[in-house]
Amino acid sequence: MKLLPTLLTAAALLAAPAVQAQTKWDLPAAYPATNFHSENLVQFAADVERATGGKLKITVHANAALFKAPEIKRAVQGGQAQIGEILLPAYQNEWQVFGADGVPFLADSYDEAAKLWRAQRPVLDKKLAEQGLMALYAVAWPPQGIYTKKPLASAADLKGVKWRAYSPATARIAELVGAQPVTVQAAEFAQALATGVVESTMTSGATGVDSKLYEHLKYYYDTQAWLPKNAVIVNKTAFAALDKPTQDAVLKAAADAEARGWAASRKVNVDTIEKLKANGMQVLAPPPALKADLQRIGETMLKEWVEKAGPEGRQVIDGFRK
Repeated sequence: MKLLPTLLTAAALLAAPAVQAQTKWDLPAAYPATNFHSENLVQFAADVERATGGKLKITVHANAALFKAPEIKRAVQGGQAQIGEILLPAYQNEWQVFGADGVPFLADSYDEAAKLWRAQRPVLDKKLAEQGLMALYAVAWPPQGIYTKKPLASAADLKGVKWRAYSPATARIAELVGAQPVTVQAAEFAQALATGVVESTMTSGATGVDSKLYEHLKYYYDTQAWLPKNAVIVNKTAFAALDKPTQDAVLKAAADAEARGWAASRKVNVDTIEKLKANGMQVLAPPPALKADLQRIGETMLKEWVEKAGPEGRQVIDGFRK
């Protein structure tokens, strides 16, 4: 009879529902915690945790705290991180289509950038799948402009200037205008300006405020050259290991993050340009000669890009121009 309580206890344990183990993912990101992309990532992670009842917890590591920007894609591919945020044009040398949104003046507004993403995504999804990855969502940065210490009348005024390049496209622009390209990651940007390593760059109003460029540079030419995208990518094996309801929750949170991120980017564009002005930076439209020079550079770079990108690149451009 003494066995009866033990048998009853065992039966009760077998009948009890299994406790769901929590899955934990790390999400490395390259930009400050206060950047709108990073804030969107935190909201995405919170949405996933809430929707899954805590089954999947994603920890965001902003400001290159876990991996530096160029290391994030490899880390997700290799399973060192399950998910990560990358700047797509930064990987153009690996595969040209990653840099479609870094071609100057191809897509020079939010509506055009969204159209380019729709054309780019099917080709991108296929490539990422081959690499054991999948894209969850992408969000455009605000339009890119030129920051300088001195006023610009034309592209000739950039000759010899130390120019921060953060992607193959920005390095190529430097070459075409005769500037000196210097590779500096976002996290080290302010220091590079303070020490004179860099004296000009082409980036967004958002990065201008994040890096307090107004403390070192005087002019911002609002060229609206292109709207590069950050993409959140996930390791396919890690995603496949989730149960179907959790996968669905991740995809739903990603779709919400994409819509929210694009809206935030539009607002940030307006707000950050006002902040640049409030901090003493001169925000100017590009003079006609500079604009014409940049348009010519854009045409040259689009031609070069299509030649390198081949049929996949042509497919993206044709889809975009439909």
